[in-house]
Amino acid sequence: MLPRAGKEFLVRIQFFWRPLFQGRYLLLTNTLSGGGMLALGDLLQQSRETRREPGKVRDWTRTGRMFVAGCSMGPLLHYWYLWLDRFFVGKAMLTVGKKVLVDQLIASPTIGLWYFVGMDLMEGHTLSEGLEEFKDKFWEFYKADWCVWPAAQMINFYFLSPKFRVLYVNVITLGWDTYLSYLKHRDDRQHADPVSDSSAVDVQQEMSKPLEEKT
Repeated sequence: MLPRAGKEFLVRIQFFWRPLFQGRYLLLTNTLSGGGMLALGDLLQQSRETRREPGKVRDWTRTGRMFVAGCSMGPLLHYWYLWLDRFFVGKAMLTVGKKVLVDQLIASPTIGLWYFVGMDLMEGHTLSEGLEEFKDKFWEFYKADWCVWPAAQMINFYFLSPKFRVLYVNVITLGWDTYLSYLKHRDDRQHADPVSDSSAVDVQQEMSKPLEEKT
């Protein structure tokens, strides 16, 4: 049994957090939690990068952009889940399965597009450049998405109250947010360097052949 002071403390906490999941405050909670978790994922990814490259400086502007991107996705998810719950009513396994499938086929690619294009625009790139990056990284992103989200969304749609859906997604996806930061900011030129170096060697060899033949 909890002492009286402990019970009063729990009641006060409940009184404090309950309004955050009601009415217009629910949208604010979903928005800020999305931004906060995506920013935290970027902080973790940058910590990994600075450990691998000791001279690298942490980019707080990049983390700020991730926060803005996460906040912008919060309302999208908020209203998306409201629509899903109105269109697919109930917790039967068939209904939950339909929700998961529709979420994977519609919401996941849309959120991915929103993320990559939005981040590129905030970085000063054009819309076409953002679309090109999304196209280049889409299948890598989408295959990883299928490995993570169907199981997570089964839990979400079957066990949780609708008002906790977005918060659940935002909190459990810290690893996913870290992956998104890695995928967005990965320097793909590093993968192309060995190819370009070997091509340069081949060109040099071809150029040296006539000289060797003359000698």
